[in-house]
Amino acid sequence: MARSIMIQGTGSNVGKSLLVAGLARAYVRRGLRVAPFKPQNMSNNAAVTPEGGEIGRAQALQARAARRAPHTDMNPVLLKPETDTGAQVIVQGKRRGTQGAGSFLRDKSGLLEAALESYHRLAADADLVLIEGAGSPAETNLRKTDIANMGFACAAEVPVVIAGDIHRGGVIAQIVGTHAVLEPQDLERVVGFLVNRFRGDLSLFDGGRDDIAARTGWPCLGVVPWFWDAWKLPAEDMMDIASHRGGACKVVVPQLERMANFDDLDPLAAEPEVTVEIVPPGRALPGDADLIILPGSKSTIGDLGYLRRQGWDIDILAHYRRGGHVLGLCGGYQMLGKTIDDPEGVDGRPGKVEGLGLLDVHTVMANAKRVTLTEAVTRDSGLPVSGYEIHMGRTEGPDCARAWLTIGERPEGAASADGRVKGSYLHGLFSSDRFRASVLESLGYASQPGYDDGVEATLDALADHLERYMDLDQLVTLAQPVVR
Repeated sequence: MARSIMIQGTGSNVGKSLLVAGLARAYVRRGLRVAPFKPQNMSNNAAVTPEGGEIGRAQALQARAARRAPHTDMNPVLLKPETDTGAQVIVQGKRRGTQGAGSFLRDKSGLLEAALESYHRLAADADLVLIEGAGSPAETNLRKTDIANMGFACAAEVPVVIAGDIHRGGVIAQIVGTHAVLEPQDLERVVGFLVNRFRGDLSLFDGGRDDIAARTGWPCLGVVPWFWDAWKLPAEDMMDIASHRGGACKVVVPQLERMANFDDLDPLAAEPEVTVEIVPPGRALPGDADLIILPGSKSTIGDLGYLRRQGWDIDILAHYRRGGHVLGLCGGYQMLGKTIDDPEGVDGRPGKVEGLGLLDVHTVMANAKRVTLTEAVTRDSGLPVSGYEIHMGRTEGPDCARAWLTIGERPEGAASADGRVKGSYLHGLFSSDRFRASVLESLGYASQPGYDDGVEATLDALADHLERYMDLDQLVTLAQPVVR
């Protein structure tokens, strides 16, 4: 019979996703069949599953850690923000529509039922289900309609471990404060706590650990030091992405407001000869870039306006005039064209705008959404490329005649006459070692192969890290049988 346990946090970005990934790898190495699960996630960095659905990128990494294929049941409710107050709602991998924040809080009809259905399907083929919460259970204003934390834990009768982040400071107040505001039925679900991201001498926190235990009555399941190689794993959230200093090859990426599917950058950041510079708002794009990448966006027209307000359009055109290279992926590809037309407002507000004009193509948005894993080859050298497509809209125009990829019999992408500006809807292509090496070679730099091997080695190192600093025997003992 499957057992389950849930890791909830004292706030967003306290390391829950990485903890679940490391625990998944640790327990699968112990011979257990492990399934990761997150009832509700909010992220524009989605992964595509083999059945053609969308889940959060973190759940795809956790599936990899558990050595199983990602599945839409691992993240049955995914919210993809399009504006400050509205998000696209994905249920069991498929787009349901777009809702404002207020209406979503008022109406979550069927979502808890969908989450429980997916959870039970996963449990039917697992020994251990590792569940990740979202945000914090201490958000008492959200408790009535919650399906992400204690609402799900109570409905599914799942034990909970509360994780705090000492790197933020105030971890004692984080955990003890969470205990103070939880309702009695929620407190009954909690079986322990852990402290994450410690730096320095662990013994210096013995008193703090014991004080938390005394004030809450919860046992401590571990004080986990900072895992320094976390940057080698795909980032889930935009707030997790960061510049990475490597070698002389400089890849520059403007940090768009609704940046999406930025896992394209991870393999480049892992290259010793590559420096990936994420440029925040308010700063000019550096003039010494070898390559500017325009990443995906959840709101292409909105982010194009944002890009212009930062003056980055001027920087991109100046980079091109100096002989630089530009690559646009998905939404970034659409921005490089002459026009973007969204007559029905499927990607934000309705309207038609001028693009950057570096590619002679035009994009029209449409309700139909293409979500699929994709195998392609480069047209010039026949190199294999594995990736995924996740977009709405079609792009056509004269520069599509210079498509630089082929998917089956279908040409994909567009290129300028001089070949220095390219665009494609294919995400994830830099994970293909030979393709990545060819791009870097064209810029005058060498590549180090084995990106996937590096991710696997990092997951094993993370599992070793948690084995050392957490009581994994006690944690699996605290897991309880799945209740149907």
